Amino acid sequence: MHRSVLIEEVMELLAVTPGGTYIDGTLGNAGHSLRILREAGPEGRLLGIDRDQEALGRARERLADCEGTLHLKHGDFADMADIARKAGIEQVDGVLLDIGVSSDQLDEPGRGFSLMHDGPLDMRMDPTAGQTAADLVNNLSEQDLQGIFREYGEERHARRIAGAIVRSRADSPITGTAQFAEIVEHAAGGRRGRIHPATRVFQALRIAVNDELGSLRRGLEAGLNLLVPGGRMGVISFHSLEDRIVKRFFVSHAGRWESLAAGGEEWVGEEPRVRLLNKKPITAGDAELSENPRSRSAKFRVVERIKPGIGRG
Repeated sequence: MHRSVLIEEVMELLAVTPGGTYIDGTLGNAGHSLRILREAGPEGRLLGIDRDQEALGRARERLADCEGTLHLKHGDFADMADIARKAGIEQVDGVLLDIGVSSDQLDEPGRGFSLMHDGPLDMRMDPTAGQTAADLVNNLSEQDLQGIFREYGEERHARRIAGAIVRSRADSPITGTAQFAEIVEHAAGGRRGRIHPATRVFQALRIAVNDELGSLRRGLEAGLNLLVPGGRMGVISFHSLEDRIVKRFFVSHAGRWESLAAGGEEWVGEEPRVRLLNKKPITAGDAELSENPRSRSAKFRVVERIKPGIGRG
């Protein structure tokens, strides 16, 4: 089963209280939610959201014996405000987002996320909606593919790879992960180390298929707006693009005084809405890394909502 990363750090900094109301916007296999419900107790309430119906089914079984009120909803955490309202929830004491692909999704060949198994080139977190990776690969222009690989994968061979894809699909559609990985590998010049040369391109394509960065931006705003004063929001991210968005969002809403060259200070950022609980991201310790190598790239940031009108501290 997928292991929930940084679970002890999440519980410490989310500061779950008995009787509180919480949102787990990326429910997965409910490892974090299980701990949250146990801490919140019989008067607690949790809204779990996931784009993957299979994950919701697994989570429902795992949380069946928990006390408290549980709402499990199929959807995108970017829409958590509407989902919460329909569940009768107006404000919450905490929001958790664990961004990225779960081990179950990676290990299932039929989902098309992994280089390790051949399967259909799909990559949708919600297999019931939207375009597949194959749709994008076979229909986007060479320029658009190049942009995706460069922006979302930071791939330095983006132009060469996009060109190779367009030439290959002219002969026959690209439909499988192994076929796609081979095209990318040859275009990138073959393997030179431990990491497969298609890794960044797979990441970029997955982000594009699921609009992951757009969902993250909308979800951050929605989550912050739902928090009561003193409520906390935590985000676990797994690559630099996500972490950069989270950091900038949190910092912009915390604000800061910045020294001026001519003397004095100037306030930078919006009127403060949050307090940063960690200026540097929390990462996995040695014990967790040895048990779960996939936690190596996890970064955890947390903020606390402050009362309106507190001013610039």
